[in-house]
Amino acid sequence: MRAGRRLAAAAAIVLSSAALAADTGWGPPPPLSTDQFESHPAFDPLTGDVWFVRSKPDFSGWRILYSHCGPRGWEAAEDAPIAGDGLEADPAFTEGGRRLWFISSRSTDGIRRKDLDIWTVRRGADGRWATPERLPAPVNSEGQEWFPRPAPDGWLYFGSNRPGGVGKTDIWRARRTDGHWTVENAGSAINGPGDDYEPLVSPDGTRMLIATAEGYYESRRGPNGWRPRTKLGPDYNVNGTEIGALFAPDGKAVLIARDVGGGKSGELVLIGRSEPGWPPRCRG
Repeated sequence: MRAGRRLAAAAAIVLSSAALAADTGWGPPPPLSTDQFESHPAFDPLTGDVWFVRSKPDFSGWRILYSHCGPRGWEAAEDAPIAGDGLEADPAFTEGGRRLWFISSRSTDGIRRKDLDIWTVRRGADGRWATPERLPAPVNSEGQEWFPRPAPDGWLYFGSNRPGGVGKTDIWRARRTDGHWTVENAGSAINGPGDDYEPLVSPDGTRMLIATAEGYYESRRGPNGWRPRTKLGPDYNVNGTEIGALFAPDGKAVLIARDVGGGKSGELVLIGRSEPGWPPRCRG
């Protein structure tokens, strides 16, 4: 969950909050769209709640919030039920809503941590969340970890500034086999010499979006693995703060967070067209 604040003038075929509401019947709900920086949306498959990250306009103080669809529409956003005492961001649901992935600097063993690590938590049959678990080394390191996203190929992709990468910050991937985690760099086709933070593989496993300090890139999967990445445009990279991508279930549309207020506010922007009913909306 990192991005630069380089502003650039560019044309983009995207839908702002107002246009999105008029065109699809869905706009960022009022509890989500504020004068703060909202990003990293995740829709709970079991409850229909929308989870997201809210930070200050200067992109500090990350917290995971959620809004419930009530009888009168989206309700006021509250701290997520798994909230801890540190910075937290990048929620992602898997296993039909039975598991959540996120990053946190919460205390562990009574020690307040300075670095962001990958955490996961399971939801029981009664709908209650269990105690979150911090993934062990070598998945987590003494550096920072960002944006954990399981992919159809069985790998858990994430960003990290740990040593041994291709650039300053790289995309890595981890796999658990027989109870043991193995971690490897995603390679030079995915990573550049600068800072690469957020990997997102499409639902069908054929595309990877990569959020970097220089904007969004894309890699396509070939017969021998991921092909060299290319920079996206013109729908993407309208300015230097675009983060937190979320694919529609059919992979035809993407929600991202974009600085639409000249460094003063982050809002959700829909790129592309998906199946009817996505993004989910609250009819109240």
